[in-house]
Amino acid sequence: MFQRTLTPHLQKMATLMPIIALLGPRQSGKTTLAREAWPNHNYVSLEDIDNRTYARQDPRGFLQKYGNEYGIIVDEFQHAPELPSYIQTHVDEHKKKGYFILTGSQNFLLNQSISQSLAGRVALFSLFPFSLAELKDNGILPDSMEALFFKGGYPRIYADSLLPAQWYRDYIMTYLERDVRVLENVFDLSTFKRFLQLCAGRIGQLLNVSSLASDCGISQATAKGWLSILESSYIIFLLQPHFNNFNKRLVKMPKLYFYDTGLACSLLGIESEDQILRHFARGALMESWVIAQLYIIRCHTNKLARLYFWRDNHGHEVDCIIETADRITPIEIKSGQTIGTDFFKGLEYWSNLAGSITEQSMLVYGGEENQPRKQGSVVAWRSVNDIWQMIDLVNF
Repeated sequence: MFQRTLTPHLQKMATLMPIIALLGPRQSGKTTLAREAWPNHNYVSLEDIDNRTYARQDPRGFLQKYGNEYGIIVDEFQHAPELPSYIQTHVDEHKKKGYFILTGSQNFLLNQSISQSLAGRVALFSLFPFSLAELKDNGILPDSMEALFFKGGYPRIYADSLLPAQWYRDYIMTYLERDVRVLENVFDLSTFKRFLQLCAGRIGQLLNVSSLASDCGISQATAKGWLSILESSYIIFLLQPHFNNFNKRLVKMPKLYFYDTGLACSLLGIESEDQILRHFARGALMESWVIAQLYIIRCHTNKLARLYFWRDNHGHEVDCIIETADRITPIEIKSGQTIGTDFFKGLEYWSNLAGSITEQSMLVYGGEENQPRKQGSVVAWRSVNDIWQMIDLVNF
């Protein structure tokens, strides 16, 4: 059993709220965490067709059968949208803290009827593949940055020493068959897979929906719907631009990233970590990994992450902007191992516009040493998990 950062936060909240919802991508470890954290709860999975049918046709009988004095873990809860109103009635009547543990590989709380039924009764958490901090804490961090990008963070790969290339191919097919096939607006799985691969080819780029739709041979409306599917199933995320314009015209399109670089590598056809060294997307993979880590590390400590990027119409850009209550921290990301003066160009331009103290700026790079520079703090890739602590210390 690997130790997960989120566990104590989940257990603490279960003493305060009747329902805990644990969401995240398939195979991120939700079931394992839930069963380890609440060993006395009854467990039932709605991946099982019989259980799913029972839950949908007789919700009251389902909850009575599988509940016990401690509670019930309902895995892949999104398959039974009929359950929430019955759970609401049970919660309001019995008022037991931490009784219902709901997990899902799709963000079922985006469903309006579900969110209304559970409003005020549920604590929401997200569990992603291993963060850099968790890889370190469990002693399984790969030796090189390229090896980490290729291997990704999914627990099964580390637990069973699986070959990443094969595992991710199987994962993609499972995702298409189990999650995508049941959605009415996905009419062709092969086209959807092509769409997914095109998204990987645009990792770290501004999202031009029109171009993406055209290249895939689908309408813009379909492309937008499919992007929403990928977001709700925790495959991709869209980083929004920061709109403090400093009297400059800014781009308004978001940038597209993947939560897991191992999955992105598979979609890009990368079959070994050595290929990353020469691949055109190496810098984009680095950027995607760093920004995803900044988000995931925060999620796994049950804290909010306000992340953006900044770019004007002249091409001046800062890869990531972290916004906290009283501070804005610009972060530049470079995959190179040797620091060049041009690495700081975006940070210096932004700092001049914003009137920011340069020591508050950060540069994450592919090297091994942390360095204080007059232009800001240089952070090695292995130390990305320390960035939030560095920001908190500055704020303090």
